[in-house]
Amino acid sequence: MARLLLCSRKRTLRVLKTLLPILEWLPKYRVKEWLLSDLISGVSTGLVATLQGMAYALLAAVPVGYGLYSAFFPILTYFIFGTSRHISVGPFPVVSLMVGSVVLQMAPDEHFISNETTFNATIIDTAARDQERVLLASTLTLLVGIIQLIFGGLQIGFIVRYLADPLIGGFTTAAAFQVLVSQLKIVLNVPTKNYNGILSIIYTLIEIFQNIGSTNIADCIAGLLTIITCMIVKELNDRFKHKIPIPIPVEVIVTVIATAISYGANLEKNYNAGIVKSIPRGFLPPVLPRVHVFTEMLTASFSIAVVAYAIAVSVGKVYAIKYDYAIDGNQEFVAFGISNIFSGFFSCFVATTALSRTAVQESTGGKTQIAGILSALIVLISIVALGKLLEPLQKSVLAGVVIANLKGMFMQVCDVPRLWRQNKIDAVIWVFTCLASIILGLDLGLLAGLMFALLTVVLRVQFPAWSSVGSLPHTDIYKSTKMYKNTEETEGVKILRFSSPIFYGNIDGLKKSVKNTVGFDAVRVYNKRLKALKKIQKLIKKGQLRATKNGIISDAGTSNSAFEPDEDIEDPEEFDIPTKEIEVQVDWNSDLPVKVNVPKVPIHSLVLDCGAVSFVDIVGVRSLKMIVKEFQRIDVNVYFSSLPDHVIQKLEQCGFFDDNIRKDIFFLTAHDAVLYLRNQVKSREVQDSILETVIIGIKVGSYKGAGKDPPLEEK
Repeated sequence: MARLLLCSRKRTLRVLKTLLPILEWLPKYRVKEWLLSDLISGVSTGLVATLQGMAYALLAAVPVGYGLYSAFFPILTYFIFGTSRHISVGPFPVVSLMVGSVVLQMAPDEHFISNETTFNATIIDTAARDQERVLLASTLTLLVGIIQLIFGGLQIGFIVRYLADPLIGGFTTAAAFQVLVSQLKIVLNVPTKNYNGILSIIYTLIEIFQNIGSTNIADCIAGLLTIITCMIVKELNDRFKHKIPIPIPVEVIVTVIATAISYGANLEKNYNAGIVKSIPRGFLPPVLPRVHVFTEMLTASFSIAVVAYAIAVSVGKVYAIKYDYAIDGNQEFVAFGISNIFSGFFSCFVATTALSRTAVQESTGGKTQIAGILSALIVLISIVALGKLLEPLQKSVLAGVVIANLKGMFMQVCDVPRLWRQNKIDAVIWVFTCLASIILGLDLGLLAGLMFALLTVVLRVQFPAWSSVGSLPHTDIYKSTKMYKNTEETEGVKILRFSSPIFYGNIDGLKKSVKNTVGFDAVRVYNKRLKALKKIQKLIKKGQLRATKNGIISDAGTSNSAFEPDEDIEDPEEFDIPTKEIEVQVDWNSDLPVKVNVPKVPIHSLVLDCGAVSFVDIVGVRSLKMIVKEFQRIDVNVYFSSLPDHVIQKLEQCGFFDDNIRKDIFFLTAHDAVLYLRNQVKSREVQDSILETVIIGIKVGSYKGAGKDPPLEEK
């Protein structure tokens, strides 16, 4: 009983640590060694998170102040449920843009035209519009969290495996281009419509260039200076990261300077610059999202949930490998699901992680998620006390911060030449996903890229890899005869190595590989033999041929014109050919006394090396059985080697074995099969030699019994 209680307690504690990873790492926290590093890292990351939260709110189509909430609330729950110790949880430009596309589609400006519209301009009720968009963004966040939580509960974290690196690379590069275009109009401060769907990015670019004459110079200069300054300082941070203990927080410095200049020069009044204007001070009460609109945003929420998870897990794995600990993919789904559900009630948009923030948190010495909580504390201070000070900040400066952080994603274009050299299919997946995401939009583009990537897998399996193999001299190693010139093939034996599953999609590929390996078509050989037998049967009836124990003997000259044209037989069953081949053994590899071109069969055995066959379906089993029977009809035996146990079990379940196909045709290796066949040939030669000796002895004895000398050739 005590042992059962002990086991129960251990199991309960293990389950609790799985559901609440904080119970695993927090008791082991080394205060003296890690606290100072986490404190420095938390302050640095919090400053960056504050600015990026505001900047990425522009992408999500909500007021910038709500970006601060999105940089604060998700950290609180991930701290408890997350398994990564280094990622910085919060907004990410790609995910924010995907949220913004849904929000703009469901709440465009046209729905909020004010009754006070004048003849010269259309006035939009921005307060009602922003309130609606915030509510839609938080509703989408709640739905994404529910989907992620369900995925985590169902233990399907493996879904991210289908988002291959080339696909993610092409998608994020296209998203970076989408982000650039969306922020370009903010940097220039030119009026454009909010386009969504197919070719929306093209329409946006066209309208930007059409209205470029109305560019606000103050905003343009501020945005360009922000981009140039941030990119230069970030480059210096990367090059001298070993010499600089803490990366220079260029976003914070630029923002402070830009806010001071905007406030001192009153850029809004004097130059009509677009500024932040209003940032909520303190926290808003929890709001119940609009659950009734779930059906309208369900499709987009699936892609956002998977992309947000994939980005977070891929970044988390990089640092988990670097610092030698493991992250749980399914628990990460649960952690982000709970974080987004919790954040959805506090006017936030979807959270994941950002590469730049995570790099800052790790490079400044962050050891655990204590650094994440401290960064949230810095964001909290900004929400409560500093938000008012940032109201004069130009939106173009925030857009410049966003664009400057896209450099890493744009540099992924350099991966394409490398992918092309290494694997052309991966390069095509990258390019296709990128173009599809640009043209169709991020959600449809991701789906199209995923379908295309899966299609390439199907095509690669449908056109399988195979090779005819032979042994290296004096070894039991078998290699491709095309790639290795010094391989040796056993006389009369062909070995086919088939490196693919055998299923309904690649049966034609299997049959083609068999035909190319042996050098003939077993069905055609059988049909030709049937045709030759039919003609031999006719000529025997006419008396032109005679069947003897030594074979077919021609009794008269035959006229070629009497023979039928040499055509393949479509239906072999139309001929009434005796099963025993008219009780005469025909040497099919010798010259026949009929005008039928019967292909020579130079082998007596075919070995299928199936060590790389991972599975087989019922169509594959039927095809294998048909191949065995087709070769048996022409006196060629088929053997199998290296078949996995589960494949043999599947063959049994599908009725592969019968009276003619037994398990003694299976061998552990191709070499075992070859040794067996060599012994069979030797045994047959010995038997033939003994039989020939016995026959000659009988003949010689008969001659002597008759008082005659045997012929010279028989002596």
